[in-house]
Amino acid sequence: MNNRLERMLNNIDDEFDKSEGSFFYDNLQAAAIEFDLQEEKIKKIIDKGFADTAKGTYLDRKVAEKGLIRKRATKASGIVKIIGQEGTKVEKGIKVATDLCNYTVLEERVIEKENFTTVKVECDQAGKIGNIPIGAIKYFPVTIAGLSKVENIEEFKNGFDEETDEELRKRYFEAVREPVTSGNIYAYKKWAKEINEVGDAKVKPLWNGPGTVKVIIVDRNKTEASEVLINKVKNYIDKQAPIGAQLTVTSAKSKSINIKVNLVLDGALNINVIKEKIQEKLESYFKNISFISNYVSYAKIGSLILTVDGVLDYNNLLVNSKKENINMGEDEICILGNLNIS
Repeated sequence: MNNRLERMLNNIDDEFDKSEGSFFYDNLQAAAIEFDLQEEKIKKIIDKGFADTAKGTYLDRKVAEKGLIRKRATKASGIVKIIGQEGTKVEKGIKVATDLCNYTVLEERVIEKENFTTVKVECDQAGKIGNIPIGAIKYFPVTIAGLSKVENIEEFKNGFDEETDEELRKRYFEAVREPVTSGNIYAYKKWAKEINEVGDAKVKPLWNGPGTVKVIIVDRNKTEASEVLINKVKNYIDKQAPIGAQLTVTSAKSKSINIKVNLVLDGALNINVIKEKIQEKLESYFKNISFISNYVSYAKIGSLILTVDGVLDYNNLLVNSKKENINMGEDEICILGNLNIS
């Protein structure tokens, strides 16, 4: 018997039969169940109205009260080299591909006398799925007369997933808890993070004397910002900043974290599968502490390794050849370097 049903039965005079199966018990039980369901619905409705519990569209509507908009997913793009017969036209709109994704050619070109041309392409799918290393694009999904080979000659890393609820929630609370006044630290941080591709920002006032401000940024994948993004942020902030402010915008610098460890396995999973899972957990940890923690925790790395299925224990864990925390500079972000598992 739940508390609500018990209270309802207590309101019935004891001269009546209130035992299980009686008229009063059965009818009040049905009502109590319905009241419980409605109470749960009301709790869910209330949760949708507060920033710390709202999700999806409801969170979008809540943060809009502070003028915030969820950052959209963007498509990765870059330059490919196309080889073929001299004079062959490379039509705008044709497709090239990796093993996973198609990319669309964004401009028309003609194969030159060197038997190649370069052209900009964009991934058909938005998000970081389009981010690829050099050489990943190597196919024409449909054979095109006069064109024989394609390859991306640069790394693509400007594809970003849509901002998650937690990322958007964090920006909302920053807007609430870090009040912006004319040209204060919070203002510069807010301006930088208003750019769609910026994942986080750190502000150093008076870094090079009176009137100077440095803004250090990372992109939304928590990696180093490109020169294009750096210039975009600087141009945007220059339009907002107080007159006379001397602004410098730079990217955070990557610091490789190399890990070596001996594992004790239960034999249920292949070691390569286990290595992939450890890599995923470490990369997620490094991204989450970017611009937040000033060190990489040796203990945390060990605990993450132990959460991977198939791992019973580990020994001889070395992080950058040491058995201690790794300090991070204020303009540094950590990335996973070599992962040596045995």
